[in-house]
Amino acid sequence: MINPQPCPAEVGFYMPAEFSPHDGTILIWPVRPGSWGLDPRPAQRAFADVIRAIAVHEQVILIADEAHADEARAAVGGLADLCVFPTEDSWARDSGPTFVTDGQRVRGISWRFNAWGGTFDGLYTHWENDDALAGRICDALQLDCYDLGDFVLEGGSIHTDGEGTLLVTEACLLSPGRNPELTREQIEARLKSALGVEKVLWLPRGIYNDETNEHVDNMCAFLAPGEVVLAWTDQVDDPQYALSQQTFDYLSRVTDAKGRRLKIHKLPIPDHPITITAADMHSYHFEPGEDARIVGERLAASYVNFYFANQCVIVPRFGGENAASDERALQLLTELCPDRQVIGIDARAILLGGGNIHCITQQIPKGGLSK
Repeated sequence: MINPQPCPAEVGFYMPAEFSPHDGTILIWPVRPGSWGLDPRPAQRAFADVIRAIAVHEQVILIADEAHADEARAAVGGLADLCVFPTEDSWARDSGPTFVTDGQRVRGISWRFNAWGGTFDGLYTHWENDDALAGRICDALQLDCYDLGDFVLEGGSIHTDGEGTLLVTEACLLSPGRNPELTREQIEARLKSALGVEKVLWLPRGIYNDETNEHVDNMCAFLAPGEVVLAWTDQVDDPQYALSQQTFDYLSRVTDAKGRRLKIHKLPIPDHPITITAADMHSYHFEPGEDARIVGERLAASYVNFYFANQCVIVPRFGGENAASDERALQLLTELCPDRQVIGIDARAILLGGGNIHCITQQIPKGGLSK
């Protein structure tokens, strides 16, 4: 770790856009029974499919604990470099480091991680290993790391264009389980100093029933500077309709850090809600204090939870009665990202864990693996 003062922005570091070139991507092998069930093999196959798609274009770093290292190594073969660290769960986006660069050097940021809400509304009761993970990863990669452990933040709650604009949601960053002692203005100041951004756009809401308190990465993402994709539905009786409409209205009024009006592309969510079935429920095993699921619970399915790897976009597919919705999303993203291959991955098993492809990946910017 390096001294957090001066902060990254004060020495010319900033968070680059996800669509900028990467050196690699970090994932964590899924084993937690409360997320991936007593038989995690369906989730592991989905993770392996994501790894396989990314590995064509960039290096993959896969983290597994000691007990599952051989299993992970056997499943992905030579597609990933394995790092052995203890973790509580497999959301690399949230527990892994956020990376910043000055154009030549790359550094990490270790935020405080408290399982999406700590004792107020966190999803599990022990998160010590996940909280320590960012620093351990940076040590393994021989990268300097800013210790910002006095500020609770997850990587899925921020999205940047790399040109000074940051997307967040009020529902998440102002939730009482994160930084209740800080005002909105103080939170914004911390984000600017840590990430080198000039303007924070506070989207009001995220995806309905998103257990992360509505992370922005499930709702809205930059495709390019001045251009975003927004989760949408035209079904006025769907609870998502009002949330997306409210966010669309906000995005239509604001400008980015460069003074540009945003070009907003609507990316429809699955036409049919995806819910927990009795068979799904039978597989889970929840620890005391862990946020349990119920049969019929609606999952926060969104195609915006895609991942930009080098030269491609990796997009969740949900299948079944949403097969047509999948194809619509893939076609729209193909039109919006003409210079990238759009790859659909069967990701329902990841969704059952509580997130999706963007949530399980964390990019390492160009220069981060040069040592």
